[in-house]
Amino acid sequence: MAVLKVIEILSSSEKGWEDATQNAVKIAAKTVKEIRSVYVQDMSAVVKNNKIVEYRVNVKITFEVLN
Repeated sequence: MAVLKVIEILSSSEKGWEDATQNAVKIAAKTVKEIRSVYVQDMSAVVKNNKIVEYRVNVKITFEVLN
């Protein structure tokens, strides 16, 4: 039986929500092994001068701690 843990990460990107999600996984992978999934919980954006300048995501990353 596997034991899984979920952590929540906030991430951002100037390119888009997909890139912000990829950044979150990349950052988590530096210290977390066996990442199983990522769930995008919330998305938002920062707007300046009627233009989106930053995309933000709040994600939940699931990883295995015991097998």
